[in-house]
Amino acid sequence: MNYTLHQLQVFLKVAQCQSITKAAEELHLTQPAVSIQLKNFQDQFEIPLTEIIGRKLYVTDFGKEIVLAAEKIINEVHAINYKMQAYQGKLSGRLKISIVSTGKYIMPFFLADFLKLHPDVELILDVTNKSKVIKSLERNEVDFSLVSILPETLKINRIELMPNLLFLVSNSATEFPEKIYDKTILENIPIISREMGSGTRQSMEQFMLLNNLKVKKKLELTSNEAVKQAVIAGLGCSIMPIIGLKNEISIGNLQIITVRGLPIQSTWNLIWHKNKNFSPIAKAYLAFLEEYKQDIIKNKFDWVNSF
Repeated sequence: MNYTLHQLQVFLKVAQCQSITKAAEELHLTQPAVSIQLKNFQDQFEIPLTEIIGRKLYVTDFGKEIVLAAEKIINEVHAINYKMQAYQGKLSGRLKISIVSTGKYIMPFFLADFLKLHPDVELILDVTNKSKVIKSLERNEVDFSLVSILPETLKINRIELMPNLLFLVSNSATEFPEKIYDKTILENIPIISREMGSGTRQSMEQFMLLNNLKVKKKLELTSNEAVKQAVIAGLGCSIMPIIGLKNEISIGNLQIITVRGLPIQSTWNLIWHKNKNFSPIAKAYLAFLEEYKQDIIKNKFDWVNSF
């Protein structure tokens, strides 16, 4: 066999994207270039790595085994590079963090100054829903995860970052004349919710259950941005984290409906597996948070206290 590191990287990206076109975009290569490298890599094996069914690319079972091997090889190459930089006295390495989708409104602010201090650090930030975030932690695929609802079946350590407040919101065109509403209003308005596995949905459903509320779910969407746009368009109301609504409220696209018992409050936690063996970069990041998190909250999120 005579495959190259570049071919491994191309194959791995194609497998992750399940698309030559998307892989080409992420690798900043042309689609023909990716196709050629994929073919050259496939020629090294007698068993197919991928297959096309109905114009969609799938990785074969054998291909999935090669994906695992490719990931290990590429990780070792990165490790060699990082060891060289460490030998030169630089703090470097990969920092891998998985975050729930709403976390994209806060996590970058807790990372920006750290990355400026250590420009040789490579950040891998995976934004997904709560169930997938927990799976990545269970599989030891990440250093840290950001959640607002702690996992019940996993032994973890954590550092609290800041409160997470969820309010009932509507578009501004819909009239809600009362200053404050009873919780039963939630039974009389169309509710837009997140998908199963979402922490926001879990918080909302727990609130409904505790208050014995029977809610009419109008629509189910797979991201807070999609829910936000649906609410703005007037398709319904939703219980959403205030952290992602600042701009829409300030320009008048959304309004908060004051309801007894709301907001739902939880806490943003950066968590890690209790038995996690930290890399030097992960240890450095924890030390950074311990020292600077209050300054970040004060400078970037003081506006939350006005709601």
